[in-house]
Amino acid sequence: MGFPENFSLKSIELNEKRVIRDAIHDYIHVDHLIIWRLINSQEMQRLRRIKQLGGTYQVFQSAEHSRFVHSLGVYQVVRRMLETECLSNALNDYDKLCVMCAGLLHDIGHGPFSHSFEGVFGGNHEDMTVKMILEDSEVHHILSSFYEKLPQDVASIIQHTHPHHILIQMVSSQLDADRMDYLLRDSYMSGTTYGHFDMSRILRTMRIRDGKIVYKESGVQAIENYILARYHMYWQVYYHPTARSYEHLLQCIFQRVKDLYREGYDFQTQLDYLIPMLENRVQVQDFVDLDEAVVLYYFKEFRHEKDFILSDLASRFLNRHLFKYMQLKNLDDLKRIKDIAKDKGYHPDYYIVSDNQKQIPYLHYGESGELSEIEILDSEGSLSPLPMKSEIVSAILNSKRFKSDQKVFFPKEIKDELSIF
Repeated sequence: MGFPENFSLKSIELNEKRVIRDAIHDYIHVDHLIIWRLINSQEMQRLRRIKQLGGTYQVFQSAEHSRFVHSLGVYQVVRRMLETECLSNALNDYDKLCVMCAGLLHDIGHGPFSHSFEGVFGGNHEDMTVKMILEDSEVHHILSSFYEKLPQDVASIIQHTHPHHILIQMVSSQLDADRMDYLLRDSYMSGTTYGHFDMSRILRTMRIRDGKIVYKESGVQAIENYILARYHMYWQVYYHPTARSYEHLLQCIFQRVKDLYREGYDFQTQLDYLIPMLENRVQVQDFVDLDEAVVLYYFKEFRHEKDFILSDLASRFLNRHLFKYMQLKNLDDLKRIKDIAKDKGYHPDYYIVSDNQKQIPYLHYGESGELSEIEILDSEGSLSPLPMKSEIVSAILNSKRFKSDQKVFFPKEIKDELSIF
Protein backbone atom coordinates (compact mmCIF):
# COMPACT_ATOMS: atom_id res chain seq x y z
CA MET A 1 0.00 0.00 0.00
CA GLY A 2 1.11 3.58 -0.54
CA PHE A 3 1.10 6.14 2.22
CA PRO A 4 -0.70 9.34 1.21
CA GLU A 5 0.15 12.72 2.67
CA ASN A 6 -2.71 12.42 5.12
CA PHE A 7 -1.85 8.87 6.29
CA SER A 8 -3.43 8.04 9.63
CA LEU A 9 -2.35 5.34 12.07
CA LYS A 10 -6.03 4.62 12.62
CA SER A 11 -6.15 3.12 9.14
CA ILE A 12 -3.89 0.24 10.23
CA GLU A 13 -5.27 -0.31 13.72
CA LEU A 14 -6.07 -3.85 14.80
CA ASN A 15 -9.74 -4.69 15.14
CA GLU A 16 -8.89 -6.12 18.52
CA LYS A 17 -5.92 -4.40 20.16
CA ARG A 18 -3.42 -6.62 21.95
CA VAL A 19 -1.70 -6.27 25.30
CA ILE A 20 1.34 -8.15 26.57
CA ARG A 21 2.02 -8.45 30.29
CA ASP A 22 5.42 -7.06 31.27
CA ALA A 23 7.36 -6.93 34.53
CA ILE A 24 8.54 -3.35 33.92
CA HIS A 25 5.77 -1.59 31.99
CA ASP A 26 2.79 -3.57 33.35
CA TYR A 27 1.18 -3.80 29.91
CA ILE A 28 2.76 -3.38 26.48
CA HIS A 29 0.11 -2.18 24.06
CA VAL A 30 -0.01 -3.27 20.44
CA ASP A 31 -2.51 -1.20 18.47
CA HIS A 32 -1.37 -1.66 14.87
CA LEU A 33 -1.30 -4.62 12.53
CA ILE A 34 2.22 -4.00 11.26
CA ILE A 35 3.65 -4.01 14.81
CA TRP A 36 1.86 -7.26 15.59
CA ARG A 37 3.21 -8.86 12.42
CA LEU A 38 6.75 -7.67 13.19
CA ILE A 39 6.58 -9.07 16.71
CA ASN A 40 5.64 -12.46 15.24
CA SER A 41 8.35 -12.43 12.54
CA GLN A 42 11.11 -15.04 12.72
CA GLU A 43 13.75 -12.34 13.25
CA MET A 44 11.95 -11.02 16.32
CA GLN A 45 11.05 -14.46 17.69
CA ARG A 46 14.71 -15.47 17.39
CA LEU A 47 15.47 -12.85 20.07
CA ARG A 48 13.67 -15.08 22.59
CA ARG A 49 16.73 -17.33 22.21
CA ILE A 50 19.29 -14.56 22.81
CA LYS A 51 19.96 -13.49 26.40
CA GLN A 52 19.87 -9.77 27.03
CA LEU A 53 22.81 -9.77 29.44
CA GLY A 54 25.13 -12.44 28.08
CA GLY A 55 27.07 -13.92 30.98
CA THR A 56 25.66 -11.68 33.71
CA TYR A 57 23.30 -14.45 34.79
CA GLN A 58 26.37 -16.35 36.00
CA VAL A 59 26.49 -13.81 38.84
CA PHE A 60 22.93 -12.51 39.08
CA GLN A 61 21.14 -15.82 38.65
CA SER A 62 17.70 -14.44 37.77
CA ALA A 63 18.99 -12.23 34.94
CA GLU A 64 18.03 -14.69 32.20
CA HIS A 65 15.68 -12.37 30.33
CA SER A 66 15.90 -12.18 26.55
CA ARG A 67 16.51 -9.49 23.99
CA PHE A 68 12.95 -10.14 22.86
CA VAL A 69 11.39 -8.76 26.04
CA HIS A 70 13.82 -5.83 26.00
CA SER A 71 12.86 -5.02 22.41
CA LEU A 72 9.18 -5.04 23.36
CA GLY A 73 10.07 -2.74 26.25
CA VAL A 74 11.87 -0.26 24.00
CA TYR A 75 8.85 -0.20 21.71
CA GLN A 76 6.62 0.53 24.72
CA VAL A 77 8.84 3.39 25.91
CA VAL A 78 8.70 4.86 22.39
CA ARG A 79 4.89 4.59 22.57
CA ARG A 80 4.90 6.45 25.88
CA MET A 81 7.10 9.16 24.39
CA LEU A 82 4.66 9.53 21.49
CA GLU A 83 1.81 9.96 23.95
CA THR A 84 3.41 13.09 25.44
CA GLU A 85 1.82 16.28 24.18
CA CYS A 86 5.03 17.72 22.73
CA LEU A 87 5.91 14.68 20.62
CA SER A 88 2.34 13.89 19.66
CA ASN A 89 2.04 17.34 18.11
CA ALA A 90 5.55 17.45 16.60
CA LEU A 91 5.35 14.22 14.56
CA ASN A 92 3.01 13.07 11.83
CA ASP A 93 1.58 9.57 11.87
CA TYR A 94 4.09 8.18 9.37
CA ASP A 95 7.02 9.38 11.53
CA LYS A 96 5.34 7.78 14.54
CA LEU A 97 5.04 4.49 12.67
CA CYS A 98 8.71 4.61 11.62
CA VAL A 99 10.02 5.24 15.13
CA MET A 100 7.82 2.55 16.70
CA CYS A 101 9.17 0.04 14.17
CA ALA A 102 12.76 1.20 14.78
CA GLY A 103 12.37 0.85 18.55
CA LEU A 104 10.96 -2.65 18.20
CA LEU A 105 13.58 -3.84 15.68
CA HIS A 106 16.69 -2.09 16.96
CA ASP A 107 18.29 -5.29 18.38
CA ILE A 108 17.39 -7.96 15.80
CA GLY A 109 21.01 -8.01 14.58
CA HIS A 110 22.48 -9.33 17.84
CA GLY A 111 24.33 -12.62 17.56
CA PRO A 112 24.38 -15.43 20.13
CA PHE A 113 25.99 -14.18 23.33
CA SER A 114 26.04 -10.77 21.62
CA HIS A 115 29.29 -8.91 22.16
CA SER A 116 31.41 -12.03 22.72
CA PHE A 117 30.31 -13.29 19.32
CA GLU A 118 31.03 -9.94 17.65
CA GLY A 119 34.45 -9.76 19.29
CA VAL A 120 35.66 -12.89 17.46
CA PHE A 121 33.67 -13.02 14.25
CA GLY A 122 33.65 -9.28 13.64
CA GLY A 123 30.73 -7.25 12.45
CA ASN A 124 28.44 -4.98 14.37
CA HIS A 125 24.93 -5.76 15.57
CA GLU A 126 23.62 -2.42 14.28
CA ASP A 127 25.00 -3.18 10.81
CA MET A 128 23.34 -6.61 10.86
CA THR A 129 20.09 -5.05 12.08
CA VAL A 130 20.10 -2.69 9.10
CA LYS A 131 20.98 -5.59 6.79
CA MET A 132 18.00 -7.57 8.08
CA ILE A 133 15.67 -4.63 7.60
CA LEU A 134 16.85 -3.79 4.07
CA GLU A 135 17.54 -7.22 2.59
CA ASP A 136 15.62 -10.46 2.07
CA SER A 137 14.00 -11.18 5.43
CA GLU A 138 10.54 -11.60 6.87
CA VAL A 139 10.90 -8.23 8.61
CA HIS A 140 11.78 -6.56 5.32
CA HIS A 141 8.77 -8.08 3.55
CA ILE A 142 6.40 -7.03 6.33
CA LEU A 143 7.66 -3.43 6.23
CA SER A 144 7.73 -3.14 2.44
CA SER A 145 4.27 -4.68 2.10
CA PHE A 146 2.91 -1.67 4.00
CA TYR A 147 4.98 0.86 2.08
CA GLU A 148 7.96 0.28 -0.22
CA LYS A 149 10.06 3.01 1.40
CA LEU A 150 9.32 1.99 4.98
CA PRO A 151 12.35 -0.37 5.37
CA GLN A 152 14.77 2.39 4.36
CA ASP A 153 13.09 4.97 6.58
CA VAL A 154 13.18 2.64 9.59
CA ALA A 155 16.80 1.67 8.90
CA SER A 156 17.85 5.32 8.62
CA ILE A 157 16.72 5.93 12.22
CA ILE A 158 19.01 3.11 13.43
CA GLN A 159 21.82 4.41 11.16
CA HIS A 160 21.43 7.96 12.58
CA THR A 161 20.87 9.35 9.08
CA HIS A 162 17.16 10.10 9.19
CA PRO A 163 16.52 13.81 8.49
CA HIS A 164 14.08 14.04 11.39
CA HIS A 165 16.47 14.16 14.36
CA ILE A 166 13.75 13.67 16.94
CA LEU A 167 13.25 10.09 15.76
CA ILE A 168 16.95 9.31 16.15
CA GLN A 169 17.04 10.81 19.65
CA MET A 170 14.09 8.68 20.74
CA VAL A 171 15.86 5.41 19.85
CA SER A 172 19.57 6.20 20.10
CA SER A 173 21.03 9.03 22.18
CA GLN A 174 22.30 9.57 25.72
CA LEU A 175 18.72 9.58 26.98
CA ASP A 176 16.69 7.23 24.81
CA ALA A 177 14.06 4.49 24.94
CA ASP A 178 16.70 1.77 24.64
CA ARG A 179 18.71 2.87 27.69
CA MET A 180 15.65 3.66 29.77
CA ASP A 181 14.21 0.19 29.26
CA TYR A 182 17.42 -1.78 29.74
CA LEU A 183 18.37 0.05 32.94
CA LEU A 184 14.99 -0.56 34.55
CA ARG A 185 14.67 -4.10 33.19
CA ASP A 186 18.22 -5.29 33.88
CA SER A 187 18.09 -3.87 37.39
CA TYR A 188 14.80 -5.61 38.14
CA MET A 189 15.80 -8.94 36.59
CA SER A 190 19.19 -8.97 38.30
CA GLY A 191 17.51 -8.39 41.66
CA THR A 192 19.32 -5.09 42.24
CA THR A 193 18.16 -1.51 42.69
CA TYR A 194 21.08 0.25 41.00
CA GLY A 195 19.16 1.00 37.79
CA HIS A 196 16.12 2.66 39.31
CA PHE A 197 15.17 6.16 38.12
CA ASP A 198 11.97 8.13 37.54
CA MET A 199 11.20 7.58 33.85
CA SER A 200 7.73 9.12 34.12
CA ARG A 201 9.21 12.38 35.40
CA ILE A 202 11.75 12.50 32.57
CA LEU A 203 9.01 11.95 29.97
CA ARG A 204 6.84 14.66 31.55
CA THR A 205 9.64 17.22 31.18
CA MET A 206 10.37 16.49 27.50
CA ARG A 207 9.96 19.41 25.12
CA ILE A 208 10.72 20.14 21.45
CA ARG A 209 12.95 23.05 20.53
CA ASP A 210 14.77 23.69 17.23
CA GLY A 211 13.77 20.27 15.89
CA LYS A 212 15.29 18.40 18.85
CA ILE A 213 14.15 16.86 22.12
CA VAL A 214 15.16 18.93 25.14
CA TYR A 215 14.13 18.84 28.80
CA LYS A 216 12.69 21.39 31.19
CA GLU A 217 14.98 22.53 33.98
CA SER A 218 12.58 20.99 36.50
CA GLY A 219 13.60 17.56 35.15
CA VAL A 220 17.32 17.90 35.85
CA GLN A 221 17.25 15.91 39.10
CA ALA A 222 15.44 13.01 37.43
CA ILE A 223 18.02 13.04 34.62
CA GLU A 224 20.85 13.08 37.19
CA ASN A 225 19.34 9.99 38.82
CA TYR A 226 19.17 8.31 35.42
CA ILE A 227 22.85 9.04 34.70
CA LEU A 228 23.92 7.81 38.14
CA ALA A 229 21.76 4.69 37.67
CA ARG A 230 23.57 3.95 34.43
CA TYR A 231 26.95 4.51 36.09
CA HIS A 232 26.17 2.14 38.97
CA MET A 233 24.65 -0.53 36.72
CA TYR A 234 27.80 -0.68 34.65
CA TRP A 235 30.13 -1.08 37.61
CA GLN A 236 27.95 -3.25 39.80
CA VAL A 237 26.30 -5.45 37.16
CA TYR A 238 27.54 -5.18 33.57
CA TYR A 239 31.25 -5.02 34.46
CA HIS A 240 31.13 -7.55 37.28
CA PRO A 241 34.40 -9.53 36.96
CA THR A 242 32.68 -12.92 37.07
CA ALA A 243 30.45 -11.91 34.17
CA ARG A 244 33.55 -10.72 32.33
CA SER A 245 35.23 -14.06 33.02
CA TYR A 246 32.29 -15.84 31.41
CA GLU A 247 32.45 -13.57 28.35
CA HIS A 248 36.19 -14.14 27.98
CA LEU A 249 35.78 -17.90 28.19
CA LEU A 250 33.16 -17.67 25.44
CA GLN A 251 35.48 -15.65 23.26
CA CYS A 252 38.32 -18.12 23.81
CA ILE A 253 36.10 -20.99 22.62
CA PHE A 254 34.99 -19.05 19.55
CA GLN A 255 38.59 -18.07 18.82
CA ARG A 256 39.82 -21.66 19.14
CA VAL A 257 37.13 -22.87 16.72
CA LYS A 258 38.07 -20.12 14.29
CA ASP A 259 41.79 -20.92 14.50
CA LEU A 260 41.26 -24.67 14.13
CA TYR A 261 39.03 -24.17 11.11
CA ARG A 262 41.64 -21.95 9.49
CA GLU A 263 44.31 -24.61 10.13
CA GLY A 264 42.19 -27.31 8.45
CA TYR A 265 41.46 -29.28 11.63
CA ASP A 266 39.08 -32.20 11.09
CA PHE A 267 36.15 -31.47 13.40
CA GLN A 268 34.13 -34.44 14.60
CA THR A 269 31.17 -32.09 14.83
CA GLN A 270 29.41 -30.84 11.70
CA LEU A 271 29.75 -27.02 11.77
CA ASP A 272 27.01 -26.23 9.24
CA TYR A 273 25.56 -23.31 11.21
CA LEU A 274 28.97 -21.78 11.98
CA ILE A 275 30.65 -22.14 8.58
CA PRO A 276 29.15 -18.94 7.08
CA MET A 277 30.65 -17.00 10.00
CA LEU A 278 33.96 -18.85 9.82
CA GLU A 279 34.23 -18.14 6.09
CA ASN A 280 32.99 -14.55 6.39
CA ARG A 281 30.12 -15.02 3.95
CA VAL A 282 27.10 -14.47 6.17
CA GLN A 283 23.70 -14.00 4.58
CA VAL A 284 20.68 -12.82 6.54
CA GLN A 285 19.13 -16.28 6.83
CA ASP A 286 22.44 -17.76 8.01
CA PHE A 287 22.42 -15.26 10.85
CA VAL A 288 18.76 -15.80 11.71
CA ASP A 289 19.39 -19.55 11.96
CA LEU A 290 22.13 -19.01 14.55
CA ASP A 291 21.02 -18.54 18.15
CA GLU A 292 22.25 -19.49 21.60
CA ALA A 293 20.51 -22.87 21.53
CA VAL A 294 22.55 -23.83 18.45
CA VAL A 295 25.80 -22.57 19.97
CA LEU A 296 25.20 -24.41 23.24
CA TYR A 297 24.63 -27.60 21.26
CA TYR A 298 28.01 -27.09 19.61
CA PHE A 299 29.67 -26.50 22.97
CA LYS A 300 28.26 -29.80 24.25
CA GLU A 301 29.67 -31.54 21.19
CA PHE A 302 33.03 -29.77 21.48
CA ARG A 303 33.61 -31.53 24.81
CA HIS A 304 34.30 -34.68 22.79
CA GLU A 305 36.67 -33.16 20.23
CA LYS A 306 40.22 -34.54 19.98
CA ASP A 307 41.65 -31.04 20.37
CA PHE A 308 42.35 -30.74 24.10
CA ILE A 309 42.08 -26.95 24.24
CA LEU A 310 38.64 -26.83 22.61
CA SER A 311 37.37 -29.78 24.62
CA ASP A 312 38.66 -28.35 27.88
CA LEU A 313 37.33 -24.84 27.30
CA ALA A 314 33.88 -26.15 26.33
CA SER A 315 33.75 -28.31 29.48
CA ARG A 316 34.78 -25.36 31.65
CA PHE A 317 32.07 -23.23 30.10
CA LEU A 318 29.24 -25.73 30.45
CA ASN A 319 30.16 -26.64 34.03
CA ARG A 320 30.80 -23.05 35.13
CA HIS A 321 34.47 -23.58 35.86
CA LEU A 322 35.16 -19.98 34.96
CA PHE A 323 38.53 -18.27 34.85
CA LYS A 324 39.73 -16.69 38.08
CA TYR A 325 40.85 -13.08 38.04
CA MET A 326 43.08 -10.53 39.73
CA GLN A 327 44.03 -6.90 39.29
CA LEU A 328 46.61 -6.30 36.57
CA LYS A 329 49.15 -3.66 37.48
CA ASN A 330 51.34 -3.61 34.38
CA LEU A 331 52.16 -5.41 31.13
CA ASP A 332 55.28 -6.99 32.62
CA ASP A 333 53.08 -8.87 35.08
CA LEU A 334 50.88 -10.01 32.21
CA LYS A 335 53.88 -11.46 30.40
CA ARG A 336 55.03 -13.29 33.53
CA ILE A 337 51.54 -14.73 34.05
CA LYS A 338 51.49 -15.97 30.46
CA ASP A 339 54.88 -17.61 30.97
CA ILE A 340 53.63 -19.39 34.10
CA ALA A 341 50.54 -20.62 32.25
CA LYS A 342 52.68 -21.90 29.39
CA ASP A 343 54.97 -23.75 31.79
CA LYS A 344 51.92 -25.43 33.32
CA GLY A 345 50.67 -26.56 29.90
CA TYR A 346 48.03 -23.88 29.27
CA HIS A 347 48.27 -22.11 25.92
CA PRO A 348 48.35 -18.39 26.87
CA ASP A 349 46.41 -17.38 23.73
CA TYR A 350 43.36 -19.22 25.05
CA TYR A 351 43.82 -19.32 28.81
CA ILE A 352 45.14 -15.87 29.70
CA VAL A 353 43.01 -12.84 28.93
CA SER A 354 43.21 -9.26 30.14
CA ASP A 355 40.84 -6.35 29.82
CA ASN A 356 40.55 -2.77 31.00
CA GLN A 357 36.98 -1.65 31.52
CA LYS A 358 36.11 2.03 31.50
CA GLN A 359 32.81 3.80 31.66
CA ILE A 360 32.14 7.48 31.08
CA PRO A 361 28.77 8.36 32.62
CA TYR A 362 28.12 11.33 30.34
CA LEU A 363 29.64 12.61 27.10
CA HIS A 364 29.76 16.38 26.84
CA TYR A 365 30.17 17.89 23.38
CA GLY A 366 30.57 21.51 24.44
CA GLU A 367 28.58 24.03 22.47
CA SER A 368 28.66 22.03 19.23
CA GLY A 369 24.95 21.22 19.31
CA GLU A 370 25.71 17.50 18.97
CA LEU A 371 22.47 15.53 18.73
CA SER A 372 23.42 13.26 21.66
CA GLU A 373 23.93 16.19 24.03
CA ILE A 374 21.19 16.42 26.65
CA GLU A 375 19.98 20.02 26.57
CA ILE A 376 18.04 21.82 29.29
CA LEU A 377 15.37 24.45 28.66
CA ASP A 378 15.19 27.12 31.36
CA SER A 379 12.24 29.28 32.34
CA GLU A 380 13.39 32.08 30.03
CA GLY A 381 13.45 29.79 27.01
CA SER A 382 17.24 29.45 26.76
CA LEU A 383 18.98 26.14 26.08
CA SER A 384 22.06 24.92 27.94
CA PRO A 385 23.99 21.62 27.90
CA LEU A 386 23.18 19.44 30.91
CA PRO A 387 26.56 19.99 32.68
CA MET A 388 25.82 23.71 32.90
CA LYS A 389 22.61 22.99 34.81
CA SER A 390 23.70 20.01 36.87
CA GLU A 391 26.35 20.27 39.57
CA ILE A 392 26.52 16.46 39.75
CA VAL A 393 27.17 15.96 36.03
CA SER A 394 29.58 18.88 35.99
CA ALA A 395 31.50 17.36 38.92
CA ILE A 396 31.73 14.03 37.10
CA LEU A 397 33.09 15.68 33.97
CA ASN A 398 35.59 17.77 35.93
CA SER A 399 36.97 14.86 37.92
CA LYS A 400 40.63 14.20 37.22
CA ARG A 401 40.07 10.72 35.84
CA PHE A 402 37.30 8.32 35.02
CA LYS A 403 37.16 5.01 36.83
CA SER A 404 38.75 2.04 35.11
CA ASP A 405 39.30 -1.57 36.11
CA GLN A 406 42.12 -3.64 34.58
CA LYS A 407 42.08 -7.35 35.29
CA VAL A 408 43.73 -10.53 34.07
CA PHE A 409 41.79 -13.80 33.84
CA PHE A 410 43.37 -17.26 34.12
CA PRO A 411 42.60 -20.94 34.91
CA LYS A 412 42.04 -21.69 38.58
CA GLU A 413 44.74 -24.39 38.35
CA ILE A 414 47.51 -21.78 38.27
CA LYS A 415 46.07 -19.51 40.97
CA ASP A 416 48.56 -20.62 43.63
CA GLU A 417 51.45 -19.88 41.26
CA LEU A 418 50.29 -16.26 41.04
CA SER A 419 50.39 -15.55 44.77
CA ILE A 420 53.66 -13.63 44.23
CA PHE A 421 51.82 -10.85 42.39
